[in-house]
Amino acid sequence: MAVTYESRDGIATVTLDDGKVNAMTLAFFEALGGALDRAEAEGPRAVVIAGRPGFFSAGLDLKVLPTLGPEDFVRTTTAFGELMLRLFTFPIPLIAAVTGHAIAGGAFLAYTCDERYVADGPFKLHVNEVAIALPLPTWALVIAANAIPRRWHTEAILHARAYAPAEARDRGIVHEVVPASDLVAAATARAANLGKMDPGAYAVAKHRLRERDVAWARKNLVAEARGLPDRAPL
Repeated sequence: MAVTYESRDGIATVTLDDGKVNAMTLAFFEALGGALDRAEAEGPRAVVIAGRPGFFSAGLDLKVLPTLGPEDFVRTTTAFGELMLRLFTFPIPLIAAVTGHAIAGGAFLAYTCDERYVADGPFKLHVNEVAIALPLPTWALVIAANAIPRRWHTEAILHARAYAPAEARDRGIVHEVVPASDLVAAATARAANLGKMDPGAYAVAKHRLRERDVAWARKNLVAEARGLPDRAPL
């Protein structure tokens, strides 16, 4: 997975592009974590996370996951949860430019962001874990419940409903549907607007807003990773 970092006019853009479906591996988690380290060190006013055309991310790499031994499996799923919680509590405003399909882990990546802008097209936003017999970890439920309005929790999470971009917008799960050619520009413009807020106050409020749920998720993280079925995709 190629993770690139670019900063311009006070806005950092992190782009994910493996040339395929942006499947997640341990190397991806390390690379994205490195981009977050750079953002915290440089202090942009806001960060945009974008995918490649057609795919934001399809979640964990299902070709790699079955090859992992038990400890590597736990290490990978634990790193996944830790990174998602870091994004969810990131002190700098985060905007997702959802460039295509966001499935399973890709949906959670989008949900960690403070706002989501989605490319118009034949794409799916899909938390599919329950449909494939995978109990969702606490960290995933915390993140999904924050992004999805409460009235749609059953439909989106328990019933594993897949949403087209306009359906997700109509339910308040994403903020705007934008032509693909304009998506990153629209997300960047919104990031610049959010970046006008006081950075210290934003970071403190975000931490206090989410700290109780995140503490609960972290408490369960490793134990739940060890309890996941072998080779279970997220």
